Amino acid sequence: MPKHPFEFVELPAERSTTKPRTTGLTMMLDFGVPVGRLEDLLTLVAPHVDLIKIAVGTSRIYRETYLDQKILLCESHHVKPFIGGQFLEYLVATQGFDAAEAYFAEAKRVGFRAIEVSDNCVPLTSDQRKGLIAGAVEAGLEVHGEVGSKDTKQTAEELIGQAKDCLEAGAGVVLVEAAEIVVDGEVKRDLIGALKAELPADKVIYELPGPWIAGTSLSDVYGLKKFLIEEFGPDANIANVMPDDVFETEALRCGLSVVGPKEMPKAAE
Repeated sequence: MPKHPFEFVELPAERSTTKPRTTGLTMMLDFGVPVGRLEDLLTLVAPHVDLIKIAVGTSRIYRETYLDQKILLCESHHVKPFIGGQFLEYLVATQGFDAAEAYFAEAKRVGFRAIEVSDNCVPLTSDQRKGLIAGAVEAGLEVHGEVGSKDTKQTAEELIGQAKDCLEAGAGVVLVEAAEIVVDGEVKRDLIGALKAELPADKVIYELPGPWIAGTSLSDVYGLKKFLIEEFGPDANIANVMPDDVFETEALRCGLSVVGPKEMPKAAE
């Protein structure tokens, strides 16, 4: 094992450090990180990131050889890349559900092992959601289901029902849309509490908000991260972490970021 500085400072025992992790997942957003920068970044953060979302429909814009380099680079660091769900939403909206089969085949051909199925912007019925997930699984892909909308706020019961649909259809995990859990800068604690009570904690990943949600500030992002770690512990599942924030997020999990211990131990007084 490589040596770390300050090893006499103990890290939380609850924090999973061995990959592949089943809890304490960090999903990083990639809106077009150059391969050279990603390689440099992963030399530092790869131990602390599990999934990378190739966001929205950017997969269509890459040169195939470049995307292949990126996928292979991620996998060499034991980080799993996947296609963001809004690309599939766009396809369904413009070409219909029959085009999904070709989409799944193409995702596999270019090297992806996983995709996301969401309805952030294009609503899906329960049967449509389950059908897309089951079709992707049948095609040999891992599926990350996403629940919630960027436009229409839903109840806890609706989100729980959608999440259960995802899992029953074969999704490995479910991501919860940030726009549902942070409204006007305030974390919807009751909503997260309801999801926590009804869904298996190791199957749900909570997304952080970003500039695509009107009125979002950096303090809102940090506030939700802090809340999730307080609510679920160091092994909270957190998604939509920006590349430059992965290392800080790991420090926050371990109590080593801006907010640390809340009281001084007797031995230090």
